[in-house]
Amino acid sequence: MGSKAIRVAVAGASGYIGAELLRLLLRHPNVEVTGVTSERRAGEPLATVYPHLRTLTDLALHDLEPQWLADVADVVFLALPHLESQKVVPVLRRRRVRAIDLSADYRLHEANDYTVWYKAPHIDPEGLAEAVYGLPELHRKSIASAALVAAPGCYPAGAILAMAPLVRAGLARLDGIVIDGKSGVSGAGAQGRKVDPMYLYTEANENIQAYAITSHRHTPEIEQELGALAGGPVRVTFTPHLAPLNRGLFTTAVVPLATTMTTVNLVALYREFYAGEPFVRVLAEGERPTTRAVVGSNYCDVTVVADARTGRAVCLSALDNLGKGGAANGVQDLNILCGWNERTGLEAPPVYP
Repeated sequence: MGSKAIRVAVAGASGYIGAELLRLLLRHPNVEVTGVTSERRAGEPLATVYPHLRTLTDLALHDLEPQWLADVADVVFLALPHLESQKVVPVLRRRRVRAIDLSADYRLHEANDYTVWYKAPHIDPEGLAEAVYGLPELHRKSIASAALVAAPGCYPAGAILAMAPLVRAGLARLDGIVIDGKSGVSGAGAQGRKVDPMYLYTEANENIQAYAITSHRHTPEIEQELGALAGGPVRVTFTPHLAPLNRGLFTTAVVPLATTMTTVNLVALYREFYAGEPFVRVLAEGERPTTRAVVGSNYCDVTVVADARTGRAVCLSALDNLGKGGAANGVQDLNILCGWNERTGLEAPPVYP
């Protein structure tokens, strides 16, 4: 698309992912935000819904109307609840408007997986067939020419980036991978009036909770992408946890090794795999990722440690669930789609403390 500013709309702008998208897009030098929608808050000024955006925009939230989105934008970000984007994308596709979907609606390649994991049939099989999984570190070339990009879920982004070098190199045994993920409360989205009690302050504060044990919907997404790297089926045991954080996601993945490796050799493998990647920081031996070091950014910090006693590798990653696990990764996808430097609009370092 070149370097000319493009018109961008955000559908689902009143949620946390939508708000983070706007924080980034409203200061992106090559973007004009021309439309925002919300079913819950239609008609309200965006700055009323999110006061931190005061003076940055005078846009008001519009009803979710696919034809209107196609009229006002060249690229539409969809930050909608799961199973809603597939109602909008067919209209955008007919109008030749590119879409970056931050829901789960186009992440899985097999339509039947939606019936199994989301308990509903997929109603846009044509869109599902053409969607590109939007993790740049694995699919950069395909993203560049895509009409529809399916941005990764937050847990899959952390897990895949933590393990990808091992799996791609054939050093992982694929029959015993165990993944522990811990996410901040914002990972559940802005739930409006229907708040699950586990996300209430009194339940989440000073507490760690496991949930969706053996049944989390991000499991097939992780298996799909690891399987593509491995060249064959992968099954993982994935357990998500709610951590008392506003934002941030930490992943520990224990991977059986196919051959004996040292930590030094594994870290070198990771450095080679991620060489030149602008947003994956491979930490030195002895350094450990922390969520505090990535909040407010598109960075994912990773490292790996060999456990010689058990013949396993412990793979660690930290990212911001609203950043590399959500909105910021979506902006990186936009930059790739448009042929811009991937760092454009994402240059600010993480927020500390």
